[in-house]
Amino acid sequence: MEQRNRILISVDVEEFDIPEEFGQQVTLQEKLEVSRSGLRATLALFDKYNVRATFFVTAYWAQHYPELIRQMAAKHEIASHAYYHSSFTEADLEGSRLALQEISGQPVQGFRMPRLRKVNMQALKAAGYLYDASVNPTWLPGRYNNRHLPRTVFKEQDTWIIPSSVSPFLRYPLFWLSVKNMPLWITRHFSKRILKKDSYLSFYFHPWELSDINAYALPGYIKRVSGKRMQQKMDGFLSFLQQQGIFCTHADLLEGRS
Repeated sequence: MEQRNRILISVDVEEFDIPEEFGQQVTLQEKLEVSRSGLRATLALFDKYNVRATFFVTAYWAQHYPELIRQMAAKHEIASHAYYHSSFTEADLEGSRLALQEISGQPVQGFRMPRLRKVNMQALKAAGYLYDASVNPTWLPGRYNNRHLPRTVFKEQDTWIIPSSVSPFLRYPLFWLSVKNMPLWITRHFSKRILKKDSYLSFYFHPWELSDINAYALPGYIKRVSGKRMQQKMDGFLSFLQQQGIFCTHADLLEGRS
């Protein structure tokens, strides 16, 4: 292991609205509570492996659980996942940043667009952000077509972009869907390749994956591995990553870069 390897784990904390993409309505209370339940399990795993992570949180969700956000902010980075998960205007960029700063008591420097949609970089910079983490530089049918973008940290319009990690050449994506659906040995293999080439790894998932979501009308590739099964999978992955480098936040990775 090279001690300089840095492991960036990020968590998208949001209203659990993915069933609505597949035609099932969910009450607001369920949307909030499914994520809260999974977040509790996530934080327990992070404590077990001493993970320091970045939480991209919607301001709306944070306003319902301010004490939990402040608890997270004592150890982790709080960043913006817009104001709401299902709707967006450019005014939400600054509005969510300011709301999250007030709740968390820490500067909010990072942004990730819900569903990793494209962000207006001029508006993002004007809203006071240091970096964007909305790029998955791979090709995935129906979701992303970003193979032309750099795999590693780069700048666009004077703002840092921290992409999710993909492997060299093949651009195998290391993110929630691949870790959930593929055997752990495959995830470990590509993690090692990424770390050998880049000296850092950036992986993201959602806390609602660690809740039992089998009752919802979702495709098997989303809900089959959830709840306890996903907790066990994440336990194995974090145990492996702990041996590969040092857990740090997105903002930590940019320290010293101009």
